[in-house]
Amino acid sequence: MVSNGSDGRRPLVGLTAYGERAAYGVWDHEAVLLPRTYSDVVVAAGGVPVLLPPVPEAAAAVDRLDAVVIAGGPDVDARRYGAQPHPRAGAPRPERDAAECAVLRRALERGMPVLGVCRGAQIMNVELGGTLVQHVPDAVGHAEHNPSPGVFGSVAVELEPGSRVAAALGPAVSVLCHHHQALDRVAEGLVVTGRAGDGTVEAVEHTGHPFVVGVQWHPEQDATDVRLMAALVRAAATV
Repeated sequence: MVSNGSDGRRPLVGLTAYGERAAYGVWDHEAVLLPRTYSDVVVAAGGVPVLLPPVPEAAAAVDRLDAVVIAGGPDVDARRYGAQPHPRAGAPRPERDAAECAVLRRALERGMPVLGVCRGAQIMNVELGGTLVQHVPDAVGHAEHNPSPGVFGSVAVELEPGSRVAAALGPAVSVLCHHHQALDRVAEGLVVTGRAGDGTVEAVEHTGHPFVVGVQWHPEQDATDVRLMAALVRAAATV
């Protein structure tokens, strides 16, 4: 499913990466990493993946890219939206928060296609002035969005007719989720375009940009369905 740009080259898609301690081979140290599923689905959709390390200076690389994916990962620091951390909130990653907010700001300034994945959708909402539900089970009374650590939940999502996500995926879709936080007050400029049956916001889009989409699920986890990533790559090829 290759979507080449007008000059015949594949669009460059920046992928924000984790900064974590990792062990591999004989090494155990701080590393910049990202699940391979992200780069694989970008390639399958017709793009060329470029990893962006979790440092604010990475935002300078956006000028050389055609699209950006803000990847999933740990909880966004609650202090970024004026709240105290919930007892179930994970340890903050302030450097990564700052880096991804800088990448997002630069991409928006350039009118670049953006896809926020899980945490990425939350970063999008927080950076634009919204807030988060810090522990979804408190709000909905179940843990189906995050059944257990390392296990993705299957969630049915209804999509708004005419939205970018519905254009890519149809009116409804079953998705893979692994999140205990979600969007609460939606930021100005964003509109909700997908919800789970319990009301949890599962997709948002920016009304002022051709393709700025955030989804609370993990489209990179289904190698058989690259439609949403392909939509991002197509948007990048036409900018």
